Order: sequence, then structure tokens, then C-alpha cells
Amino acid sequence: MPSLRIRAGDLPLRLFGLAVLAFLLLPTLIMVPVSFDSVHFIRFPPRDFSLRWYREYLADPEWMAATVFSLQIAALTMLAATVLGTMTAVALERGRLPGREAIRALLLAPLLVPHVVVAIAVYLQFTPIGLTGTTTGFVLIHTALAIPYVVLVVSASLARLDPTLDRAAMNLGASPTRAFFAVTLPLIRPGIFAAAVFAFLSSFDETVVAFFISGDRHKTLTRKMFEDIDMNLSPIIAAASTVIVVVTIALMWLGRSAAAQVSK
Repeated sequence: MPSLRIRAGDLPLRLFGLAVLAFLLLPTLIMVPVSFDSVHFIRFPPRDFSLRWYREYLADPEWMAATVFSLQIAALTMLAATVLGTMTAVALERGRLPGREAIRALLLAPLLVPHVVVAIAVYLQFTPIGLTGTTTGFVLIHTALAIPYVVLVVSASLARLDPTLDRAAMNLGASPTRAFFAVTLPLIRPGIFAAAVFAFLSSFDETVVAFFISGDRHKTLTRKMFEDIDMNLSPIIAAASTVIVVVTIALMWLGRSAAAQVSK
């Protein structure tokens, strides 16, 4: 009976949460069917079914250049953030760093600071040294924004791992480095994989900073979408949005599967 009362008391909160979730997902649910319409303008509900705008999206060199550039930046960001974030998480969880909590708070600051503030600061910093609109500039700032996700996920994996396993390996003659690669790394591999997925998505979906530091030649997919919304609003934007949604959902599913292995 107590459990029934708790469930009944939670019902309004659950319904409110579902309503908020539906409200947030509604634009996406509208955009996907719109992308399959054949007319030159955006309308809802669509009247017919066509792959016309996906064909135009794939055939347009500007859209393809922006998509490839975004994928390239996201892949490089994922590699850099995963390596640096994993090393940082190991140092915070297994090391004896002075001021560890202060360092952790500083690393997680990008999650709290509004991206528009970060974008303005990065633009003012990158412009004098010529990093705006470059691959290097994008990877640097996106890596800084992605590292907190990696640190959080990998730290959670390390927190669930018994530290005596490393000590046992070192007592058997393994060096700390060998103990890490032979014992710790295989056990936290699912967490690292999940962190890599989150790092990729944080770069691929990032909009505000990309809008400030994109150049005329190198622009991300999100920047290209914003430009076309202002200059040439057409269902091809809905097609590009659907592509982003599909990629995001697929990678989030992979990340969730990896995170589920961590919790076992």
C-alpha cells in the first residue's frame, strides 16, 4: 500500500515531466515530416512524400562541405577530448593532486558558463592570432567544451572500479603505466567509449561558438543552417536538421549502451 501511495503521488510530477518532454520534442517531430515534402516552402502537415530535399542536400557542394567539415571537427575533437579528459579523470580519481576539487570545478566550468559568453571571449582571443575559421581553432575550443563530459563519465567509471586491482598488479611487478593499460583501461573502456560519443556530439551539435568563429570558406553545418534560415529558407534545412537528429540519436543510443555496461 505505501508503494501505491508513492506512485499515485508521483503521477502528477510524471505527467508534468512528460508534458515538458513532449513540448521540447515537438519542433523535432514537426521538422522530420516536413523534410519529406516536395514543395519549395516549409509547410505542415506535408501533403505528399518525396526525397527531393535529401537529394538536393547531398548534391549541394556547400551543404556537403559544411557537413564534412563538421564531421571532421567532431572526430578530431572526440580524439583530443577523450585522451585529455581520460588522463585528467585518472589524475583526479587516482592521483594526489593538491586542490583537486578546485581543479575539478575549473574543468567543469564550461558546462555552467553560457556559450555566448565563451563565444565572444574566444572570438576576441582567436581573431588577432588568425585562428577564426580554421580547423585548429575549432578543435581547440570544441575540445575545451567537450572535456567536462569526458571527465564526468570516465570519473564515474573509475569511481566504481576497485583501486586495489591496480595495487595488486603493481605488487606482482607491473609498473604503474603497465597496470593502467593492462588492468584499469580494459575495465573502464565502456565508459571511455561513452565519453567519446558525448564529446563527438558536443562538437557536432555546437552552434553558438561555431557561429562566432566560422569563416567564409570553413563553416560548420549548424552555421550553414543559420545562414540559410536568414537568406534562403527552404525544406532543405529540414532535411539537414533530420540528418543531425538521426546522427545524434544513433550516437546517443551507442553511448547509452556503453554507459549501461559501465553500471553493471
